[in-house]
Amino acid sequence: MGQAGTGKAPYGWKGDDVPGNLGTELVRALKPRLRGWLHLAACPPAVAAGVVLICLAPTGLARLGAAIYTATSALLFGISALYHRGHWSGRGEAVLRRLDHANIYLIIAGTYTPFALLVLEGGARIAVLTVVWGGATAGVIFRVAWLRAPRWLSTLLYVALGWAAVFVLPDLARGAGSVVLTLVVLGGVLYSVGGLIYALRRPDPWPRWFGFHEVFHSLTVVAYAAQAVAVFLVTFRAA
Repeated sequence: MGQAGTGKAPYGWKGDDVPGNLGTELVRALKPRLRGWLHLAACPPAVAAGVVLICLAPTGLARLGAAIYTATSALLFGISALYHRGHWSGRGEAVLRRLDHANIYLIIAGTYTPFALLVLEGGARIAVLTVVWGGATAGVIFRVAWLRAPRWLSTLLYVALGWAAVFVLPDLARGAGSVVLTLVVLGGVLYSVGGLIYALRRPDPWPRWFGFHEVFHSLTVVAYAAQAVAVFLVTFRAA
């Protein structure tokens, strides 16, 4: 049986290899039917939990960290759901795709922020915030300017920024405890595995319903949940 009967795109074909409206229509026709639903489902509870976190944060610094974390979470899941579930023109698709990819850098920096503000001190705090927000800013500019950058390069940059502050993990363990450290590292590993799957486009279990991109989104949701628990723990310990 030929590839037309398998429900899979032709070998080596990538929707972003085809320019203009033709590429948009091909992606729309071939993308799995569950594309975007995971992030759509994750968005309301992430925002609601973030609002609760902001309201219950015991200090001004904790509220600032919670607000930044919540804002970047809302952007990540909201824009992703809008982009993947909607049907957009060529220009609209390009704008939302840029925002969707750029938001990955923002959620990395936004997740680091509560830990830097509430656990780290002095030079370590300044170094982490400078590295992650400087890296996120550069990453956003990179994705906006080079929408069709190779997947392997984009993934490498995401993972590199995500692990950029690995040198402060001992400080995090001392200041927040082993449970928080475990949750943060677990989330980082899951995000990294998801990024690898995104780059390789494998495994691609059920291409017409739940493909490699849905596996990637599943891992991001679980990773986010693990690190969200860690953010809650450090926020409420800030009193």
